Amino acid sequence: MSFGYRDKLSNGRRAMAHLIHLWHERNGWSHKVLPMLSEILDLGKVHNSQISNLRNGKLSSPGPEVFLALAQVNTILDQGIEIIRDRLEDNYPDLWKSLQESALPLKNDSGNPLSAGELFEIFSGLKSLPSSFDWYIEDEEASALSDALSAHFCQNMAWRSCKIKVMEAYDVNKSTRRERFAEVIAGIRDYTAEELDGELLDLYEASKKLSYFQGRGPNAFLAELRNLASKKKDDFS
Repeated sequence: MSFGYRDKLSNGRRAMAHLIHLWHERNGWSHKVLPMLSEILDLGKVHNSQISNLRNGKLSSPGPEVFLALAQVNTILDQGIEIIRDRLEDNYPDLWKSLQESALPLKNDSGNPLSAGELFEIFSGLKSLPSSFDWYIEDEEASALSDALSAHFCQNMAWRSCKIKVMEAYDVNKSTRRERFAEVIAGIRDYTAEELDGELLDLYEASKKLSYFQGRGPNAFLAELRNLASKKKDDFS
């Protein structure tokens, strides 16, 4: 089925919004991190409002400098933040602390950092999202998926019985994300759809470490959770 250019652009804007959203969620960043990095390191100009509008799918025609700045920041993150320690640690301690907690780059399916050209192609609808970002979780399913996650990770055991093992498998250092994960698996709260979007890859990796779900990718893991949520719904209907 072929799509006109307007459909491609619309799909591309949605994909880019999703990509920027996941990048921020997985790292626990505020919308100021990328603009500050690009300015401090003289990598190009990208404003807070542009990041916010990209994330919300409202930036219809960003200039090439936006994709260039994002790609150059992405490349540096892929190389490791130690190469920019001298520029940040003393003069921008809050930014440096944020990057120390999490500074994951965006990578393509070959494991390389996404380039400016690839970011533009995604935005234009000419290129699909990398497979490790290619999923969408809807608001109305977040609560049921959170319940399914609790069942999946607890494996019919009480949270206090499996807490240590599950938390060791969840390989995330940021304290706020670890606390949120523990609360969800303990059944105290639910993830929002936005939070689940950002968590899915790490949840999948945690499940693999526990040998609960083996190596078919995050999309297959999401399908498994949806199937579990559906079964739980049927059991109570």
